[in-house]
Amino acid sequence: MKNRRSFIKTSALAGASLPLFNIGTAGAAPSEKVNHASFGANGMAWSDINSLARHEHFNLVAVCEVDDSRLGKVKEAFPKARIYKDWRILLEKEHKNLDSVNVSTPDHMHAPIAVTAMKLGLPVYGQKPLAQTLYETRRMMQVAKETGVVTQMGIQLSSSTYERLAVRMIQDGIIGKIKEVHIFSNKTWGDPNPRPDRSDPVPESLDWELWCGTRPKPSYINGYYHPGQWRKRLDYGTGTLGDMGCHIYSPMFGALGFRAPLAVRSVGGTPNEYNWAVNEQLEYIFPQTKYTAGKTTKVTWYDGSLRPPQEIREQVGGNIPAQGSVFVGTKGALLAPHSGLPKPYPLEDFEGYRYPKFPARHHYKDFINAVRGEDIKPIADFYEYGGPLTETVLLGGLASRFPNEVLKWDAKKLRFTNNNAANEFIRCDYRKGWEVDGLS
Repeated sequence: MKNRRSFIKTSALAGASLPLFNIGTAGAAPSEKVNHASFGANGMAWSDINSLARHEHFNLVAVCEVDDSRLGKVKEAFPKARIYKDWRILLEKEHKNLDSVNVSTPDHMHAPIAVTAMKLGLPVYGQKPLAQTLYETRRMMQVAKETGVVTQMGIQLSSSTYERLAVRMIQDGIIGKIKEVHIFSNKTWGDPNPRPDRSDPVPESLDWELWCGTRPKPSYINGYYHPGQWRKRLDYGTGTLGDMGCHIYSPMFGALGFRAPLAVRSVGGTPNEYNWAVNEQLEYIFPQTKYTAGKTTKVTWYDGSLRPPQEIREQVGGNIPAQGSVFVGTKGALLAPHSGLPKPYPLEDFEGYRYPKFPARHHYKDFINAVRGEDIKPIADFYEYGGPLTETVLLGGLASRFPNEVLKWDAKKLRFTNNNAANEFIRCDYRKGWEVDGLS
């Protein structure tokens, strides 16, 4: 497959600079293996590798991982895969051998890696949130459209029967037009404490320079950033909202046809200088669609220990799960647990209700099949679905920096119309030497 793509121009990797490529496009023939590279080897990356590997045509060619201590499972399961620490070098050396990649790194490196891969003509399976900032997300959408590569965001439950049932039930109008939505997660990816005033030795297995990548390089603190805890940090993660919002907002997005809110307001926890907040509560206002009751629809997000008010909980039986959504309609309410069967209320009004049936879908297999050239469109592509969904999620995190202020959003111009200070957080600066073509 190495000769399937036509390269017009390349430039060598120099220091921390990135290669620039102009490419032709091609898809893998249905009979061929899909040669794949993973950015990340453990955690969510390991989950993604295993899920993609269930496809009989998947072939893991290369893996990029900045911490050698996290390579054990990949090396055991895929001993022939070539190992890299620097994602730029992997793409420089392997791009002609690849048909697709997954980007399953900490949030701050999603856009740099994915945009570079797409500009090489490589299909991308990208973990949620699509990027760390609104500007990065918009650029990922634009590059995906410009290149025409296959894309899929890692919100695997959007392909599940449960979520698709919720979407279908709402669009079928069984609870009428939607008046309001309440979305919640019990996760606590925030930290009210200041950054510890200390510096620890960097483990020999970890390349701290590469881990920090485009964002600031502070002193290393054992267990504070890596692994996992980066989700809490403003410079590298996106908090509980970024971790779970793309998952749990998805039923609402799919069902109601929302793409961009008109405004957002934070009425919960606020971040400090270093970390995202816990107990966030956000109120979005969306414009009317054919599935909603009024000219606008209010959507409220709660995380940590916060939950919808009692009167909302009582509309769906009084108890709600740890994570999920409540849709309040003109004819009833729908409880959509995260990864659970949706149920309409009041129950007595829906006795004998038969859930609709439809063919099953598989989030990861759909991606590989699309890469192979089959006539299937991934359900959470970057341009039409994953990008707008991520932008909505990230707007909430940004709003938490400006508590109790109604931020009016102009999605077309990618800016707030009434708060210039908030516009300063739409994009971030990359470290010198880490500029990325198409993003910086």
